[in-house]
Amino acid sequence: MEALVPTINRLQEVFLTVGAEIVQLPQIVVVGCQSSGKSSVLESLVGRDFLPRGSGVVTRRPLVLQLINVAPLQERLQLGSGNDVKKTPQSSFPGVRAEEWGTFLHCKNQIFTDFQEIRREIEAETERSSGNNKGITSEPIYLKLYSPRVLSLSLVDLPGITKVPVGDQPEDIEAQVQEMILSFISNPNALILAVSPANSDLATSDALKLAREVDPDGRRTLLVVSKLDLMDAGTDALEVLLGRVIPIRLGIIGVANRSQHDINTQKTLEHSMKDEHAFLQRHYPSLASRAGSRYLARALSRLLMRHIRDCLPDLKARVAVLSGQYQARLSGYGQPVEDHGATLLQIVTKFASDYCNTIEGTGRYIQTSELCGGARICYIFHETFGRTLQSIDPLGGLSELDILTAIRNATGPRPALFVPEVSFELLVKRQMKRLEEPSLRCVELVHEELQRIIQHCCSFSTQELLRFPKLHDAIVEVVTGLLRKRLPVTNEMVHNLVAIELAYINTKHPDFTDAGQVSASVNSEQGGRCPSQQAEALDGVKRWKDGNAPAAGFGSPGRGQAVSFPDTAAPGSRKLSSRERRDCEVIQRLIKCYFLIVRKSIQDSVPKTVMHFLVNFVKERLQSELVGQLYKQRLLQELLAEPQDTAQQRAEVAQTLEALQRANGVISEIRETHLW
Repeated sequence: MEALVPTINRLQEVFLTVGAEIVQLPQIVVVGCQSSGKSSVLESLVGRDFLPRGSGVVTRRPLVLQLINVAPLQERLQLGSGNDVKKTPQSSFPGVRAEEWGTFLHCKNQIFTDFQEIRREIEAETERSSGNNKGITSEPIYLKLYSPRVLSLSLVDLPGITKVPVGDQPEDIEAQVQEMILSFISNPNALILAVSPANSDLATSDALKLAREVDPDGRRTLLVVSKLDLMDAGTDALEVLLGRVIPIRLGIIGVANRSQHDINTQKTLEHSMKDEHAFLQRHYPSLASRAGSRYLARALSRLLMRHIRDCLPDLKARVAVLSGQYQARLSGYGQPVEDHGATLLQIVTKFASDYCNTIEGTGRYIQTSELCGGARICYIFHETFGRTLQSIDPLGGLSELDILTAIRNATGPRPALFVPEVSFELLVKRQMKRLEEPSLRCVELVHEELQRIIQHCCSFSTQELLRFPKLHDAIVEVVTGLLRKRLPVTNEMVHNLVAIELAYINTKHPDFTDAGQVSASVNSEQGGRCPSQQAEALDGVKRWKDGNAPAAGFGSPGRGQAVSFPDTAAPGSRKLSSRERRDCEVIQRLIKCYFLIVRKSIQDSVPKTVMHFLVNFVKERLQSELVGQLYKQRLLQELLAEPQDTAQQRAEVAQTLEALQRANGVISEIRETHLW
């Protein structure tokens, strides 16, 4: 299991080279208030003074600290060849002749063997990023420390929780620091090392409060009670350390930090640890074996390795999933264009194929949320258009008065013995004309769907078009123009279909025979009864005279004068005679029968017309139209110009993908035996 921490360190380095934070690696995050003893705790883990010291806010940037255990110098020299140190998996610096050293990511080619130089470099790098007047920043400093005295650990030291802004710190410095801390400890793979001084009330610990926000169950939190030696005389932290005040699942470890006097007198950490051990033996004998800086280092190493072991399966799966996603993104960006002509032909051909396949229902990207392409066209034909035609009443808008008026107008000055055929044609054409508007609407709906297919193909089917926005716009313009040109042609043909039906009323149509027989039987029935027929004719003449004769005193109507006909008023003005009622019924039957014949024909022929003149025409000529208008030498460079940020995004994605692949290789090196 000891190989796990170096593995995580290698993964961290892999991802830091590309600036990627897409994978949340296991690490220990140190959280505490100002002057809580965080720096002393970290230095005790390293066994060296290397962190900046001073009053107020000292840690103003996150410090990502990787502790790497290496063999002692003498042992490394013996294992090496000549004067060189043998390169091991733990060390990438075989030429270093120092017992301990450090490196920074921002100057990784420089080796620091003096820990005072490491402190000055931390201060200088902090000021380079956040100024020299107490400003803070969330940009981390990455430091690796190699030593035979340390246990392999990966820690993050964060700025202390502060309440009052100083220097050029903003008024909301407290909120900024807390937000920075939460961004690190919210990582579900991070262990939280909360540092709280023993001489303060643990119930008011800001470090524990923040830890509870992201880790309410306490599965990732370890509490360090610092400054045990600074408690008031006669008091101790035994109840706290035993977890009786606030229980902490991962445990509570007490430490005694170096005092400022010890630091000023340059008391070594080795002597400080001896004094700490003696202090614990005197004041906390029952806990001395489970307290102190040395025990803390071992506990952290053990916890981190166990935590890494638990996180590793999910981490491996996460890296694999991200690798697939970034590979897909990189494929979407495509390779830089070399042969512009071939690239344009390939994209145009693919778009035309996707467009036609969407109509045919064989496209690769089939939607499940709504009808699209050919399925929607089919719905328009048989549901929208078909139901609209079926809902049209053959006699809608046609009153008995309209029918009687048409019959009278068709007979001229003579009373009709039979129902005149001219009146039937006049009225049925009026009803048939109502089929034209829904037929043209059907064309419009199909045209709109063909327009929608353009965007469907651009969004889902042809990823290359995302790289070339000018080519995308040009393709949309060409296809839209082709559809626009075919729309009036199709409308004209649909208009002609109705006009053709209106041009000739085929009363000999096979399906119209029954209606004709009904009319003939009614008329023959009227003509075979001579006495009654004559009586009705006389009665009809009388009615005409009574109803249509000019009013007394007006004489013959002159030019421009209107003649009033009482029987052309509202239908309720008088009761229809049996003869008039029979005439109306005959005409209504004939109109309804013939209208249904024509409606059936229109319902069948309009979809065929739309398919032939619009849909199939566009399918057959789409590719040739695109090639003819776009494949021009003077347009190639312009149409295939990428946006400025595409090349940069392609490089970033490629770099991240490479890091993920390297990370996958690092994880794959871990054998099952390393986990236990």
